[in-house]
Amino acid sequence: MTRICKDGFQKEFIEEYPVIFGMAYTQHVLSGRWKFLILWFLKTKEHRFGEIKALLNDISQGSLTKQLRELEKDGLIYRNVFPEVPPRVEYSLTPKGCEFLPILEMMESFGLKFGKTID
Repeated sequence: MTRICKDGFQKEFIEEYPVIFGMAYTQHVLSGRWKFLILWFLKTKEHRFGEIKALLNDISQGSLTKQLRELEKDGLIYRNVFPEVPPRVEYSLTPKGCEFLPILEMMESFGLKFGKTID
């Protein structure tokens, strides 16, 4: 079995293990401590960098920039730069990002159901 790398998965792996590929791809999209919270925050409307940073108080500017770029590269968010001075940038979900919302809702349900219990 091969692991995900900078070039993605080998075609043979995808064909032989489609279920594992599907789960691994989803995990790859969510890799990063803040990505699912960023997607959740963008689910109802677009937001500017500073608004996202304010929500995720503990994230550094560099980490937020990296996570936003990865989400954009994976096709889950749009980065809209307005031709203004000073420049204004807004982030919003793409159609692919909207398709991801049911996964976030299932994560929310699981957390609410089991997150309060201590083993």
